[in-house]
Amino acid sequence: MGDMELVGQLREEARRVNERRVVVFTGTPTATRDAAGRTLDSIGIPASATTVVGPEGFLPCEHLETVHAVELLGRTREAVVLDCHESCRPNALGTVVGAVDGGGLLALLAPPLDEWPGRRDGFDERLAVPPFEIDDVAGNFRRRLVDLLRRHRGIAIVDADDDHVEQRGLTDPAPQLPADPPTIPESHRFPRGVYEACRTADQVTAVQSFEPMAEPGSALVVEADRGRGKSSAAGLAAGVLADAGAEVLVTAPQYRSASEVFARAVEILDERGTLRGRDDSNTPQELRTDEGRIHYENPETTAHIASEVDVVIVDEAAALPVRVLESVLDAPSVAFTTTVHGYEGAGRGFSVRFRDRLAASDYDVTEQTMTTPIRYAARDPVESWAFRALMLDARAAVDPLVEDATPASVDYERLPSERLLADERLLREAFGLLVLAHYRTEPDDLARLLDAPNVRVRALTEDGHVVSVALLAREGDLPADRRARMYEGGRVRGNLLPDVLTTQLRDEAAGITVGQRILRIATHPAARDQGLGSALLDAVAEEFADEVDWLGVGYGATPELVSFWADNDYQTVHVSTTRNDRSGEYSALMFRPCSAAGTDLIGRHTSWFLDRIESVLSDPLDDLDPDIARATLRTVDGTPALDLSPPEWRLVAGIPGGAGAFDTDPEPARRLALRHLVAPADPDALDDRQERILVRKALQGHAWDTVAEEFGFPSTAECMRSLGRIVERLVRLYGNDTATEELDRHL
Repeated sequence: MGDMELVGQLREEARRVNERRVVVFTGTPTATRDAAGRTLDSIGIPASATTVVGPEGFLPCEHLETVHAVELLGRTREAVVLDCHESCRPNALGTVVGAVDGGGLLALLAPPLDEWPGRRDGFDERLAVPPFEIDDVAGNFRRRLVDLLRRHRGIAIVDADDDHVEQRGLTDPAPQLPADPPTIPESHRFPRGVYEACRTADQVTAVQSFEPMAEPGSALVVEADRGRGKSSAAGLAAGVLADAGAEVLVTAPQYRSASEVFARAVEILDERGTLRGRDDSNTPQELRTDEGRIHYENPETTAHIASEVDVVIVDEAAALPVRVLESVLDAPSVAFTTTVHGYEGAGRGFSVRFRDRLAASDYDVTEQTMTTPIRYAARDPVESWAFRALMLDARAAVDPLVEDATPASVDYERLPSERLLADERLLREAFGLLVLAHYRTEPDDLARLLDAPNVRVRALTEDGHVVSVALLAREGDLPADRRARMYEGGRVRGNLLPDVLTTQLRDEAAGITVGQRILRIATHPAARDQGLGSALLDAVAEEFADEVDWLGVGYGATPELVSFWADNDYQTVHVSTTRNDRSGEYSALMFRPCSAAGTDLIGRHTSWFLDRIESVLSDPLDDLDPDIARATLRTVDGTPALDLSPPEWRLVAGIPGGAGAFDTDPEPARRLALRHLVAPADPDALDDRQERILVRKALQGHAWDTVAEEFGFPSTAECMRSLGRIVERLVRLYGNDTATEELDRHL
């Protein structure tokens, strides 16, 4: 059987049962590309329905570079060719699989499979962070991928060099019974026709969940795996809402991601005969009815005009930064559609970070999950293969196995990649726990965990089951020439902490020391609040105490996280001055010293942090949450100098009684505030609210009326008197005799 005959049979079998198939062409780049072009042409898949993802556009169809594979999100193609010769990137593989429609084909182009794990490529170069070289990268991810390609149903393997079929991939599936049509709900506010357009019961329920959005105050979250029809449901609902006179704004990472929303909206409006206008493009970005309209805007524009429309629909929400998601909460009603598994670019920022913020909003929030596939059959073997190969459905251990775990009952274990590769259950539990807990975990991280020479996995296990896991990265120990390039503006992959200390904080010697950065740490939800995370960090510190100069971490700061790291003896030396696009938060860098060199590094950066933090808080960080500022400052291991001159003491001592004015010179009060918030002589001298006021006014320099409104004061004058009472307590704690005498004189 030749390759063209086999691929034709695969295509016919896939179409007959509405499933997908994979064909792997192995051999030289030229041979595999020729084979892919020849066979796709022979089975009649049009170029307009085909996309090539890879370094070369060797077919007369759409071509995307591998780094731009994300542009296939929300789209469907009859065939996708993923050229893996120059780079096998797991994120791209996950994206392209989801774009293949039922009856379609995914063609993978690869070197000979027996050789592939041992070859190094462009993705491996990303894993070879200094001081490691590309030859230090393992091939475990591809070894596992090859094994699963050879063992899974629905995957054909063809040696393109000699036109030899290694694996047919035909499954001879039984004919599928036609599905029963979905039932129209007995009570519904949307017209019956929109429910008749639904293809599954899931989609009926999802469309009906949009009904409350006709009135302000509703928020909706629709979650589903790829191919379940969530974008179609949003499009049907958008059409009905616009037909009723609403202005519906649709946003997504790019318009093509939202094209299905508009396609279904056109369909329902055409059927109702109420489509009055559209832009002239084949893929319209604006639809108009008699009194309503649907239009697409990019995420940044949406952030500024969300409050001016009736409904905002955010498609592929998990691919957008949390800060953008937060900005649309000004809309009267808002809906988010998001993929459960698939890591659409921003990982699980939506699930892990944003969902809590949405729940705390004033919206009446409804959640809807869709499980029934629409674009392909429920038993599609390609979905099963992709989920397993990329760990898209990785799960932590079930609760009963770990819920009784305590620091005294668990074992500390090193989990080398060879052991994880040999123990699928252990790999799934460890990676599943990282996916569950961290918004940034994605398929690339699976390859990093298995192959990166600087990455280590450590865990606490209860009877062999992972209850807490940490992903560590070795950083530093960089040669002088590389440190010099960093200092002069060059970037160094995989050395985040030395990079920031060198490039931003201008410490060329920072890369001399060596440390372990905690990339991720996660504890099973069923065993939280038992001190297991801290126990894991202590075990890591004990293991590496004689090997490194420091342990470090960089993360999106929240009060709870800052306190957690502080409780584990980590000290803040830097807070970023821009928000992280993914988390929407400012990042904190914290260290725990392990050697004299580490203590020296942390000491000099602590000193400079104290020198600059006043000016930073009053300028780039003037919008930092006061509780994050308080928590961060309290972790600094140092005491700010409080060398006020006699005139400065007289000024601050006069503020409580009104003889002095804060605005005459805010600097003395700032230094007094910083002294107390970093190293309080009496931690109970001020309550939480008073410390927040101190941060907002004294350190961040907000206007009096802004502070008064934020803290609910009846007037600006009362806000000023409250700050005066705060200053009085601080003067009595830290002032000299002259200062307290001046204070008593005016009170």
